Amino acid sequence: MGVAVAAIAFFPGLAFGSFLNVVAARVPLRRSIVHPGSACMACGTSLAWYDNLPLLSFAVLRGRCRHCAAPIPWRYPLVEGVTAFLVAACVLRFGLTADAALASFFCAALVAISATDIEHRIIPNRIVLPAAGLVLAGNTLLHPSVAWVVAGLGAALFLLVAALAYPGGMGMGDVKLALLLGVALGPTVVVAMMVGMVSALVPSVVLYARHGSAARKMRIPFGPFLAFGGVVALFAGPALLDAYLSLL
Repeated sequence: MGVAVAAIAFFPGLAFGSFLNVVAARVPLRRSIVHPGSACMACGTSLAWYDNLPLLSFAVLRGRCRHCAAPIPWRYPLVEGVTAFLVAACVLRFGLTADAALASFFCAALVAISATDIEHRIIPNRIVLPAAGLVLAGNTLLHPSVAWVVAGLGAALFLLVAALAYPGGMGMGDVKLALLLGVALGPTVVVAMMVGMVSALVPSVVLYARHGSAARKMRIPFGPFLAFGGVVALFAGPALLDAYLSLL
């Protein structure tokens, strides 16, 4: 039963992912996410409904605009697919509950933040701060505790110190993303931070191996790695934290 419900949730997740593409494309440009409707980024032609179906339209059009044949970025189907998968996973993990809805919103925010950081190298305040406020309110309402605020401030302070010590390594957007992770995950934000930092080492090592000392001047967005850590902690944080503490 749980798998069937999660499979059904996959489809509204696709629609949610399509909306996140609009958010990721327009918010950094300070454009409205409501008006005008979806249009080709190359020729500006408005898209018909049948050219705006998540995943399906990209496949039918073979990744190109129907009108000008300009390539459609792979970010669009990736955001749609990843969002749908995460929404389905939240329903499977938490059931048809308010916790599942809040977890789905948290994951959606991480997807939008990651897409924006990868493409524009920024984490917009207009995404991360409202998301943090809504997630904090939701968690406090569902599970009243000061742990959410403490975890959020603690995670943000940790990255703030790191950003001040090494400004070239991360920015204030990463600090605000840590705040979101903390208010969403509580004590297991520790897992998110550890997984995010370890996973970020992989491309860093690859860049250093290919470019040597010149790699120090090459910046990679840290937000997607923190977001990945957040997803891992959401689904497996307590188990991973218990396993780590058992080794001490």
